[in-house]
Amino acid sequence: MLIKSVQDKAQFGKDHFQPVPLAKTEHGATMVVGLEPGQAIPVHHPGSDVTIVVVSGDVTLVSGDEELEHAGPGAVLHAKGGAARGIRANTRTVVVAVSCPPATAEDHREIAEHFAKGTWR
Repeated sequence: MLIKSVQDKAQFGKDHFQPVPLAKTEHGATMVVGLEPGQAIPVHHPGSDVTIVVVSGDVTLVSGDEELEHAGPGAVLHAKGGAARGIRANTRTVVVAVSCPPATAEDHREIAEHFAKGTWR
């Protein structure tokens, strides 16, 4: 698979981040994610490893005990399975996320809990 521009594939949701699957196998999943200012992929602890690359925008990244504010294009988050990870957009943002193995519904339970509480951490 070849993709000329992930930015052209990005979509943006009114209330929450918007993931768009690009590729998925039993070994991994690649998505482009659009976030509007203030939207987040809340801090959660799934069982898969993840690498997130900021394509455009300005975000706060959380990986394990580390936090990087005002991360811009080219910034990278990597977290091993079970470690905390999250991202909060300060401006309209596009990221590419690769998870290995693909995340499960149980892996996303914590995200739903954050949405219900209106929190991201």
